[in-house]
Amino acid sequence: MYLLKEAIVEFLHHCRYEKNLSDKTLKFYEIDLLQLQSFLRSKEFSLEVRAITKAELREYLQSISVLKPKSVKRKVATIKAMFNYLEFEDRIEVNPLRKMRIKIKEPFQLPKALNLQEMGAIFKTAYLKLQNKRESDYAYFEALRNVVVIELLFATGARVSEIAGLKTDHINLDTGVVTIKGKGNKERIIQICNTHTFEVLRNYQKQFAKLIQDAKGAFLVNRLGKALTDQSIRNMIRKLAQEAKVNKHVTPHMFRHSFATLLLEKEVDIKYIQAMLGHSSIVTTQIYTHVNREKQRQILQAKHPRMDFAVAGT
Repeated sequence: MYLLKEAIVEFLHHCRYEKNLSDKTLKFYEIDLLQLQSFLRSKEFSLEVRAITKAELREYLQSISVLKPKSVKRKVATIKAMFNYLEFEDRIEVNPLRKMRIKIKEPFQLPKALNLQEMGAIFKTAYLKLQNKRESDYAYFEALRNVVVIELLFATGARVSEIAGLKTDHINLDTGVVTIKGKGNKERIIQICNTHTFEVLRNYQKQFAKLIQDAKGAFLVNRLGKALTDQSIRNMIRKLAQEAKVNKHVTPHMFRHSFATLLLEKEVDIKYIQAMLGHSSIVTTQIYTHVNREKQRQILQAKHPRMDFAVAGT
């Protein structure tokens, strides 16, 4: 008898050591699969993998239909991935989700972005916090690190998890090249072309080298010498926006949307923006391979909206 709990362990092992998926993805996979297991147990359905039926899975999907469409899509994708793996490994004869029509309608939402004035206000607020602080104080470290965070968010258009996950060897301060580890551990290269942004990164790494070193490779750290978390960045951005009197609920992801929106307003070709954002669609992935790195450097150097506002003292 091959039970679901054994299948989950085996599948997660495959994802970690053979597919080399990120810890974050593995965590979501585990949550989704344990939720399925809990549902089957609560309904007193069989937990033997070969006995799980299409009807039972349909009932489970009905039970989670109250969740956000994005969450439902992720859970369906997780379950499909596991059963596809089990079928490939001959643990089951056929994936019970095969040929099951699953319609998940997502409401269309325009991405929420900041305009140039709002972005400038947040930057100015962050830089003002650096003034009148002794470099030996923690308040100075925190203010400088927060400036580094917003500069990186806006310079790269990266996701908050990608920024929080940056390691010291992901940032080459000789060339200005940042290596972003995206979804599925896919890498993309972004070049820092604003000289002031570049100097801020250098200053941060130089002044807090010991703290960064103690964080086992993490580039962005907290006062305890541990890697900065996604949530810490979200909280910091929210507070900065409030202090800057930006009348919006500002999130790190809005920096990503603003990066794309403002570059589009500068008439940058959409295919270059797609490459820089690291979108995972098959169609756009084929375009990414043809994006010339030198062309990207020229675009960012000439068109990046960070060039359009100055900060006091720079």
